[in-house]
Amino acid sequence: MQKTSSDSVFNIVVLVAALGYFVDIYDLLLFNIVRVDSLTDLGLNAAQIKSAGEFIISTQMIGLLIGGIIWGVLGDKKGRLSVLFGSIILYSIANIVNGFVQTPNQYALVRFVAGLGLAGELGAGITLVSELVSKEKRGLSTSLVAGIGLTGAVVAYFISLKFHWRTCYFIGGGLGFCLLLLRVSVFESGMYNAVKEMKIAKGNFLMFFNKRSRFKKYLLAILIGLPTWYVIGILIAFSNNFGEQFGISEKVLPKKATMFAYVGIAIGDVLVGLLSHWLKSRKKALFIFFLFTVISISFYFMQNGKGGASVMYLICAAMGFSTGFWAIFVTMAAEQFGTNLRASAATTIPNMVRGSLPLMLLLFNGFQNFTTYINAAIWVGIIVMVVSTTAAYFTKETFGKDLNFIEE
Repeated sequence: MQKTSSDSVFNIVVLVAALGYFVDIYDLLLFNIVRVDSLTDLGLNAAQIKSAGEFIISTQMIGLLIGGIIWGVLGDKKGRLSVLFGSIILYSIANIVNGFVQTPNQYALVRFVAGLGLAGELGAGITLVSELVSKEKRGLSTSLVAGIGLTGAVVAYFISLKFHWRTCYFIGGGLGFCLLLLRVSVFESGMYNAVKEMKIAKGNFLMFFNKRSRFKKYLLAILIGLPTWYVIGILIAFSNNFGEQFGISEKVLPKKATMFAYVGIAIGDVLVGLLSHWLKSRKKALFIFFLFTVISISFYFMQNGKGGASVMYLICAAMGFSTGFWAIFVTMAAEQFGTNLRASAATTIPNMVRGSLPLMLLLFNGFQNFTTYINAAIWVGIIVMVVSTTAAYFTKETFGKDLNFIEE
């Protein structure tokens, strides 16, 4: 079925994309939430939990990086819907299998496969919504997708309080298969159908590198998103270790920090869409949220233990809100490239950012050879914010851009 653009901010496609991202985020962040409990249950001590945790999350992110390329190419060659169906089947099966792992290496392997599947969800959903909603309402719709979807991490936290960690993975897999039934009602993008039979290159990943101006757009789009996974993958994921370094006597729970952060991110993603719509600019909204990010990260490192765990959780919520520009970031990625390369861009770019986490962790651990744990994280943060702000400055404005064009 074919459909042209709609003036409706919320429709069945937006709903299905939002619910898909909800399940995606539930599964993506579930390891962060049950990391300590699950690895303790597998017999690891505190030091092993830290090292194995970094290894497993890095493996998952590498899966996302590779999967992003695979699903992006398929999205442009075979259609957006092929990705929405294929990716959810893969990560739903992987999460069910995850409930049976017995060793850290098995855990890492299954999270890698899950990462492959999870990589396709957001990019395909945002691409489809961007192409089906009018250019004036596009940012509002994609922000709704992200705002609703990101609450998946909050639901994962509360489910983890009631169920064993293995059951949490089973639930994630079950949610995916339930959503699969709802996806039957979704239609393909009219823009994609218009170019499907054209004799042009579609989903050629190498096209991002064979033209200087296009490569520049692609690289800048990736660098803009780095602060989100610096905050989530380092400051939030290892908030228990930072809590000890800050002298917080009460135990900080990473899964609770993740929950507070994603409440903030969900709110931020909706508000950044409204702000962008009001300002008629993606970049202005992005710079405002970058400023919020710098301020909230500064408060994070100014903790001295006197505020306790409750202050840590509030700051995590503030950092989450500040980095809630993910929807605008992915929307900008989709808006910069033609229909024959759009799914590849919108799928690979956020997963390149996710895949950069192992490099940030490597940099973080490398700095610890020369300075303290806290100062190492600060230096990584400074580098990330300088790079991302510079990238945003050199990125072209995309608000209200007509997406009915192709890359040659």
